[in-house]
Amino acid sequence: MKRYFYLLAIFSAILFGAASPLSKPLMNVFSTFQLAGLLYLGAAMGVSGILIKENKFLLPWKMVGKSRIYLVGAIIFGGVFGPLFLLAGLKLASAASVSMWLTLETVTTAVLGHILFKDYLTKNGWLAVAGTILAAVILAWGEGIAGVKAGLLIALATTCWGLDNHFTALIDEITPAQSTFWKGVVAGTVNLTIGLLLAPWIANGFQLAGSIFIGVFSYGFSIVLYILSAQNLGATRSQMFFSSAPFFGVFLAAIFLGEKITFAQLAGAFLLVLVFLLLFKENHNHNHIHSDLQHEHVHSHDDGHHFHHHTGLPLKIRHTHFHEHKTFHHNHPHLPDLHHRHTHTEPG
Repeated sequence: MKRYFYLLAIFSAILFGAASPLSKPLMNVFSTFQLAGLLYLGAAMGVSGILIKENKFLLPWKMVGKSRIYLVGAIIFGGVFGPLFLLAGLKLASAASVSMWLTLETVTTAVLGHILFKDYLTKNGWLAVAGTILAAVILAWGEGIAGVKAGLLIALATTCWGLDNHFTALIDEITPAQSTFWKGVVAGTVNLTIGLLLAPWIANGFQLAGSIFIGVFSYGFSIVLYILSAQNLGATRSQMFFSSAPFFGVFLAAIFLGEKITFAQLAGAFLLVLVFLLLFKENHNHNHIHSDLQHEHVHSHDDGHHFHHHTGLPLKIRHTHFHEHKTFHHNHPHLPDLHHRHTHTEPG
């Protein structure tokens, strides 16, 4: 089943990778705040249909436990500060350079996960992190320096998104679509309001529609797919697959903006494929305890963790609802998903 979530992370990366080259021309008519706001409002619009289909909605202030804090953190760092730093850097550098610098998000996610969020890594996992960093170095070396200021802005953006990745992966009281909706509505409204107060509106209807379209797919659908992946693989592993987004951004920049694809970019892409193969071969296995837990997330009943029953529902069908886990212990291969956020005294 975990390969299904790996594929979700990669497809999420494809959608997000399109954001930089598609957003670059819009920087001529929108301010940084205006475009950030429109992209996230587009994300909220994009998941509205999913919310209607789910037919359930929980207001953030009615959430209990830590999920409410995680949602606020995800909105502030991922929805407000992250895109602002990204778009500010995009204004100073080429779309290809910005796309390549975004691979730093893998590093910030891994380091923050190891220090703060119990997101352990096996030897293969750390090799994959090193491979991802090397791929970024190869790309940067081949592209040259587009500007120290722009690079620092992108580094700040990736740090914000590293925090956002872990906060989002731990939200388990609302569905991924609801998380995306609230992030889009709050972050979009705040950024757009600031943008309208600081700069005049000069865009036309076509440019407005374009920004919303990018938000729907590159932020809305992409975020939902990423959350589903992160909840089941852990934020660090999901981010390593998501780190392919800059490569898709480079290729799309070549198609839409006429930027050339270099040998270094192709070499970096090949190295990232090797990273994926390392992650596919991970096997972390030991005896561990599951404490009492109540939460909601996408799950099936063939994973050895969900023992409640639904009449007439096949075990392999994925579905979502609020459910309870009782304390038990067992031994099996696992990843740092919502059920496996335990500590490790020895390296896995």
